[in-house]
Amino acid sequence: QVQLVESGGGLVQAGGSLRLSCAASGRTFGTYGWFRQAPGKEREFVALIRWSGGTTAYADFVKGRFTISRDNAKNTVYLQMKSLEPDDTAVYSCAAATSTFYGSTAYREVRRYDYWGQGTQVTVAS
Repeated sequence: QVQLVESGGGLVQAGGSLRLSCAASGRTFGTYGWFRQAPGKEREFVALIRWSGGTTAYADFVKGRFTISRDNAKNTVYLQMKSLEPDDTAVYSCAAATSTFYGSTAYREVRRYDYWGQGTQVTVAS
């Protein structure tokens, strides 16, 4: 049974940092992504990492503030976030896809992912 379990969310002041974790079990996927959904907005792509090779991709709004990484031994994906802004407030969810999305920008699409975690709330106070 596939499970993705996020942790690490919380309340932080603007300019602060948080590290989110996504512990995966059941199988290994080609791609792991982080998405976020703010109140009243659609879920949007944040970052991606390919399990084999570790290549990454980021949404433009990340602007070098976030870093996605993985620990193969722990089957865990991380999202290190720094210089957080109030606009970063959202529920952050981990997702897994069979595809590696090489040569495609389809990784930005919510519907391309096969499994989702329950999400973790990140609140950035001004």
